[in-house]
Amino acid sequence: MGAVAPIETNGGTVDVLHQFELVGPALGGVVAGITPDQLDNATPCAKFTVRGVLEHMIGGATMFAAAFRGEEAPAEPDVTDPLGAFGPCLGGLVAAISQPGALDRTVESPGGPMPARDFAQFIVLDGTVHGWDMATATGQVFDPDPALVELLLGFAGPALEGMRDGDTFAEATEAPPGATPIQRLAALTGRTVA
Repeated sequence: MGAVAPIETNGGTVDVLHQFELVGPALGGVVAGITPDQLDNATPCAKFTVRGVLEHMIGGATMFAAAFRGEEAPAEPDVTDPLGAFGPCLGGLVAAISQPGALDRTVESPGGPMPARDFAQFIVLDGTVHGWDMATATGQVFDPDPALVELLLGFAGPALEGMRDGDTFAEATEAPPGATPIQRLAALTGRTVA
């Protein structure tokens, strides 16, 4: 994954910390609406069940928070209660990203070293799409800020170059006529949108 440009709007760039503020409440609402009996539901992400998405996000948040703090990789997080662990782990990630200087360093990402600010934007994209995955799998509506989703639509193409693995990010699919922005984003990242 190479360097990517900041998300642009008519008024300039949207700060990555503000991007987390925009997607956080919608993502948290979806997770709050998941019941334990839905954890093994399949999601539109071919690789994961609902539990798998939560564990993936908890593990990523724990590992990436350490990277943004400039620390070595942390111990594996406890995912025995993924619904309970999700909020604190994501809160820890946002706190790490918010520290002075955190976005100015180079971090180790799954695609190799990259500027922290670029990688933080990729995390917003990943979290937004996985929010849709979990909402779809549990019969919920996922309604992140439409302006953010429109911006992510422009960001996703370059960000996913070389990242399409056939699972988490498969080749783009066709969004149905009248698709919402989040459905178009899901299709762009390889999900089948009904």
